[in-house]
Amino acid sequence: MGAYLGIDTSNYTTSLALYDSGTGAVRMEKKLLPTASGALGLRQSDAVFAHVQQLGELAEKLFASGRPALSGIGVSIFPRRAEGSYMPCFLVGQTSTRLLSAASGAPLYTFSHQEGHIAAALYSSGHLELMGERFIAFHLSGGTTDALLVEPGEPVFKVTLAARSLDLKAGQAVDRVGLMLGLTFPCGPSLSALAESCHEPIKVRPTMKGADCCLSGIENQCRKLLDSGKPPAYVARYCLISIEAALEGMTKALLERYGPLPLVYAGGVMSSSVIRPYFERKYGGYFAEPAFSSDNAAGIALLAAVSAGESVR
Repeated sequence: MGAYLGIDTSNYTTSLALYDSGTGAVRMEKKLLPTASGALGLRQSDAVFAHVQQLGELAEKLFASGRPALSGIGVSIFPRRAEGSYMPCFLVGQTSTRLLSAASGAPLYTFSHQEGHIAAALYSSGHLELMGERFIAFHLSGGTTDALLVEPGEPVFKVTLAARSLDLKAGQAVDRVGLMLGLTFPCGPSLSALAESCHEPIKVRPTMKGADCCLSGIENQCRKLLDSGKPPAYVARYCLISIEAALEGMTKALLERYGPLPLVYAGGVMSSSVIRPYFERKYGGYFAEPAFSSDNAAGIALLAAVSAGESVR
């Protein structure tokens, strides 16, 4: 039993976490990267600079209540475990953890950002037993709308892409419509809060190509609705219901393909108070709590413990 540090320097958030394999507790510190008003995200050079500025501050906060000897260190070094998956922002975490590992002697374990999201969702939802089983995971965020077949494998999971958005990603749609409505980037929480004030029924037919979906029409349709005089709350709800409809199309197609496997929903978009209840009620889906849905290092710390041979709980 020991303490495991996880670091994740994504394109949206600087995040550090400590996982105690003895108690199963996670301590986490994270901070969004600063973005200019009205901007849709950051250039990679700006993201790298922001991580360098924020990482030390967050480390001081994380270890302020105690400095346990580290049994292992985990870090995300690329978005997905796939050829060509690369973003410079992950170099900040990778370089920092190499230094920590060399100085402390704690072994270093590397993972993908996506694997961290899956592990965080399993931890937060209370379903770590799925670590050794086959299940379907959905990862919806600013840069990803993926449905994944997850099976036991190396380093902890074997993750196979089963379906995806063929164009715009769910998080991009949320942020573009949010900025259209005058919200602040990243727009997910405020768009969901706005959508909750609309109780008008909305029906949407998703654009599907097999199990894959297309989301590029959401932004244009929301612009038309806003220009026609529909209130912002209606437009916000229309955006989220459109994503929900596409996600249900993917869910149905994959359950037909793979059979009745457990469903796990991860990523910032899946913390939406509009989308989440529908899939919990109809499909019994497992969801991370909001703090573990958006970019975070908790899953990375957990995966480091599993890689070290710990029994997680």
